[in-house]
Amino acid sequence: MKLFLLDAYALIYRSYYAFIKFPRVNSKGMNTSAIFGFVNTLEELLKKEKPTHIAVAFDPSGPTFRHEAYEKYKAQREETPEVIRESVPIIKEIIKAYNIPLLEVLGYEADDVIGTIAKQAAKDGLDVFMMTPDKDYGQLVAPHIYIYKPKYGSNDIDILDEEKVKTKFGLENTTQIIDLLGLMGDASDNIPGCPGVGEKTAQKLLEEFKSIDNLLENTDQLKGALKTKIEENKEQILFSKFLATIKTDVPISFNLKDCERKEMDQDKIHEIFNELEFRGLLNRVTQPSEKKVINSVPIQGDLFAPVQGNLFAEFTAEPQEENKYSNLKDLKSTPHKYYLIEKEEDIDNLVSKILHSNFVSFDTETTGVDPITANLVGFSFSLNPYEAYYIPVPEDFEKTKKIVNKFKSILENKKILKIGQNIKYDIIVIKKYGINISGRFFDTMIAHYLLNPETRHNMDYLAELYLEYKTIHIDELIGPKGKKQLSMRSVPIEQIKEYACEDADITLQLKYELEEELKKQQMESLFHDIEMPLIEVLADMEVTGVKLDVKAMAQLSEEMTKEIRKIEKEIYQIAGIEFNINSAKQVGEVLFDRMKIVDKPKKTKTGQYVTGEDVLESLKGKHPIVDKLFEYRGLKKLLSTYIDALPTLINKETGKIHTSFNQAVTSTGRLSSSNPNLQNIPIRDSQGKEIRRAFIADSSDCVFFSADYSQIELRIMAHLSKDKNMMEAFNNSNDIHAATAAKIYKVPIGQVNKDMRRKAKTANFGIIYGISTFGLAERLNIPRAEAKELIDGYFETYPDIKKYMEESIQKAKISGYVETIFSRKRYLADINSKNAIVRGYAERNAINAPIQGSAADIIKVAMIHIFQAFEKEKLCSKMILQVHDELNFNVWKDELEKVKEIVIREMENAVQLRVPLIADCGFGDNWLTAH
Repeated sequence: MKLFLLDAYALIYRSYYAFIKFPRVNSKGMNTSAIFGFVNTLEELLKKEKPTHIAVAFDPSGPTFRHEAYEKYKAQREETPEVIRESVPIIKEIIKAYNIPLLEVLGYEADDVIGTIAKQAAKDGLDVFMMTPDKDYGQLVAPHIYIYKPKYGSNDIDILDEEKVKTKFGLENTTQIIDLLGLMGDASDNIPGCPGVGEKTAQKLLEEFKSIDNLLENTDQLKGALKTKIEENKEQILFSKFLATIKTDVPISFNLKDCERKEMDQDKIHEIFNELEFRGLLNRVTQPSEKKVINSVPIQGDLFAPVQGNLFAEFTAEPQEENKYSNLKDLKSTPHKYYLIEKEEDIDNLVSKILHSNFVSFDTETTGVDPITANLVGFSFSLNPYEAYYIPVPEDFEKTKKIVNKFKSILENKKILKIGQNIKYDIIVIKKYGINISGRFFDTMIAHYLLNPETRHNMDYLAELYLEYKTIHIDELIGPKGKKQLSMRSVPIEQIKEYACEDADITLQLKYELEEELKKQQMESLFHDIEMPLIEVLADMEVTGVKLDVKAMAQLSEEMTKEIRKIEKEIYQIAGIEFNINSAKQVGEVLFDRMKIVDKPKKTKTGQYVTGEDVLESLKGKHPIVDKLFEYRGLKKLLSTYIDALPTLINKETGKIHTSFNQAVTSTGRLSSSNPNLQNIPIRDSQGKEIRRAFIADSSDCVFFSADYSQIELRIMAHLSKDKNMMEAFNNSNDIHAATAAKIYKVPIGQVNKDMRRKAKTANFGIIYGISTFGLAERLNIPRAEAKELIDGYFETYPDIKKYMEESIQKAKISGYVETIFSRKRYLADINSKNAIVRGYAERNAINAPIQGSAADIIKVAMIHIFQAFEKEKLCSKMILQVHDELNFNVWKDELEKVKEIVIREMENAVQLRVPLIADCGFGDNWLTAH
């Protein structure tokens, strides 16, 4: 039998900090990171270990006996983050719903309770696993008692028995950990120990004297300063030992039956997880249950009965007002009117009706999720809530094209607002049928993204959030994922009609809800003037695609494969043996068993050496083989991720790569790309740069043209901070890094050397991201004292930047968010946290988000203006890629000068700042030569 005892707070803190950079925040604005992480940890444990018995121990509220004995016990600790305080009661409710007992004893910490239960249970013959990352528990490890330690930053587990604990701490027995902590102290608990005695000295003393008691009785055997330290701090050492000792006699009795693993309360878990919006977790944790779907209510008779007569008998020619149904909460009980439109007469009537409206909600049903390759199955329209129309199309492309073209007058009408959920997808799908959907857009996905950038934006989520409505899932029509799915065309048309009409209907309803929210948050201009016009630009870029030189990629693959083989041989030569370099097990054996490059290498719970990137990073410089392994892995990753993978993603029909640009992913406002991700192609090393050489112009009549902003984030910082020195440097067209170095080092700009400029450049960009003295020292490989002088000198040079940073934080503390130049908001829920680590992360975002977000907004404005100028001038050249602050184009040679003029003009005039925006450009046969 296996008993697992969980140290609740240790695991909750670990879960919370795991999500600190990307917190989980639900629609109510609640940070659920700690809860989600804890439940995930619990689920992983239950699934992997299948314990027969389990319990969770909590620290009680109020002081424990240690606090009463020592007022400063844990006094140095930061205050518990507010999120954790709010999460604990909910976590307790979840544990109760799992039917797992909670252990909590007034006056005693969780480790005392766990220690007491562990000793009792081990006597009863159970194997006890104490789940905690806390090293103090090592003193409890004994026959049948183990530490079950989660590894930081991964799902791996270390199981520590007596031998592992003794090896880890260099001790003869596990109980000596108490003596070790008594001597060296424990900063995390504010246990003082003996001043001047660290871990190594404590280990040597215990190796010789075995225990604190024996040491204190034989201090005459010590010499010099150590003898003085021990003798002068006898009382403190004994008191520290008392504080470090985990009690095993807490007044609590172990009841084997109470801790038996029981079935969870499914209904209670359902209720809690629904409230927290843990929908994915809910599906994994609970037993499959019948999905509750609110279906359409039939008007009369059979919902799917063929429609008789004229659908538009009640149609009037009066234009509809967009805000007619603003109070949707009153319409919840309205029956649905979902119509199947197949007859030519009915299609003509529908077109006529939509043409008399100044808006329409629109959605497509297709054969796949990639809009470039997907074909149309049908499309739907909605003009009123709870009313929609579905038009199916045949498989034959030309017949479909004829039907779709009947709606050309609607879809290309610039006066009619098109409402959609991820409408870029629909634009791309319809484009292949000869229609360019244009005009004004209202995308519900992007509207919600602006309002809540760090949550989900899919229709199911939005419908439930804003309309309290559970949508019909397409999986219910074509079969669940993971099983054989039906083709969309094999699904009965009435069912597709129901799904498609619901999409258009709900999208329209969401539009009214989100429109009001955008007004309240004063984001209408950002939405209508930047994000919506950008949709058409991105759709055009995705359809256009970018050409790849397959022969160049094949040659690069061959060259890199040769280089990898060469490095393989060098690794074998250094190691003195051939082995599988791709095998973590064999790499570990070579590094740590054969070559012994470190004394105490890390191991997994199965005893295998850990050889991940972080481990190798820490070993850099210790042996030549480590650098070679890094080089080998880097090249292998380039080869598999880009060089060999990209050619397989070429569309057979177009001969190009068509990436997807995502508007609603990053919290800063930056675009991202996927399938493939072209924004992460490495450019710092020569091999990474070579990949860009394979991105080429469309033909010999074209060139690859590239333009990017020069130091845009620093220019935005100068604008926002109004720092005179920085503005002067930019306005005088000085090299900003040399100018910064000259000010910091107090030398004329002409005397700034490369090293000075390099350090100033790192400071310039690092400070925008809130770099610390430690971080700057690490990045520049300089002493911390020098890094501190550099930062101090920086703020002395640019005093208004420091003032701006402080004011940004203060504004965020008051309002809860920061804004870009274009009023894009970044919400900072933890900005007033009493926990310094949590608060510090939010403060760094308060400084950086307005800068990074403004840069994202500026290039979006430039893209829109460039696209519109190309259309106005009727140019054949196309924008094809956006990568951070860089824009790339396929340009016809006879249009090159015109394109250059437009691109530079629109990039440099996208917004008026207090310093000039500068764009650099170049062109060539490929991306590398152009940039």
